[in-house]
Amino acid sequence: MRVPEEREPTHPGEMLLEEFLEPLGITQKEFAERIGVSYVRLNEIVNGRRGVTPSTALRLAKAFGTTPDFWLNGQTALDLYRAMHDEGEARALGQIEPVLG
Repeated sequence: MRVPEEREPTHPGEMLLEEFLEPLGITQKEFAERIGVSYVRLNEIVNGRRGVTPSTALRLAKAFGTTPDFWLNGQTALDLYRAMHDEGEARALGQIEPVLG
């Protein structure tokens, strides 16, 4: 997986809303009920306040005929980007000596 360096990857929740729910005319509340999660959980994902977990990825994949990897790869790319641009993480990485040559 290639993580873009020039811009933060799109949150999977934004993709869920703009590429799936809105074009299909499905409300967040209706979709949450369809996949068996709380409205709060789905709304937090859509608004970028919560990440996509493996459990949620399985549900999204089943509902839309995608793969769980589609959703998890998007979340992982975002998480890696944020970690790579975190000052505390950069300091910690700077103190690690490579084990191999």
